[in-house]
Amino acid sequence: MDADVIFYQFSRSKIERLDFSHFLRQFSWDHLPTGRCLRLMMNSLNFCIEGWDTDARELHTIPEVRRFYSAFHEAWPFWLYFCNLELDTLRTMVPCCLPSIASLAVDGSEQVSVTYEPLDLVRFLAKDFPHMNKVCDRASMFEDRVFQRTKSIFEYFKLPFDAAHPGLNPSPPQRS
Repeated sequence: MDADVIFYQFSRSKIERLDFSHFLRQFSWDHLPTGRCLRLMMNSLNFCIEGWDTDARELHTIPEVRRFYSAFHEAWPFWLYFCNLELDTLRTMVPCCLPSIASLAVDGSEQVSVTYEPLDLVRFLAKDFPHMNKVCDRASMFEDRVFQRTKSIFEYFKLPFDAAHPGLNPSPPQRS
């Protein structure tokens, strides 16, 4: 059973000052629970930015937001565990941390397509999975649930996922 989603909003002034100290006082590694309480926090956070509502630019193109999310990620690299995958939180935050991105507006659509080098995304995720696994260990999670979360993250970013489920034994080799 998942916990309710927690919406955590950063103000423009905090973003411009790169100040996420209040968040860290509540959610730093030393303040996180263990076991079941921590398991319930998986998929529970949604981060919001305030102060650019009237700005026509997409958040991932705003230099202050990009700097903030990069610094925030450096200080608290547990996004893959905590961010809610039913919302677009990570689809906004992660591109801010990638070396380069491009936005494509389609005529007649309110949505903007964000593009980046797929390898940059894969590198980002590869660096983050150990942090997610560290939280999973602290939460005493079974391997099956870690596998499901990993698979969900790949699906969330529309990446191929072909790893074998840990509970399934591979077929024995065929003899000729």
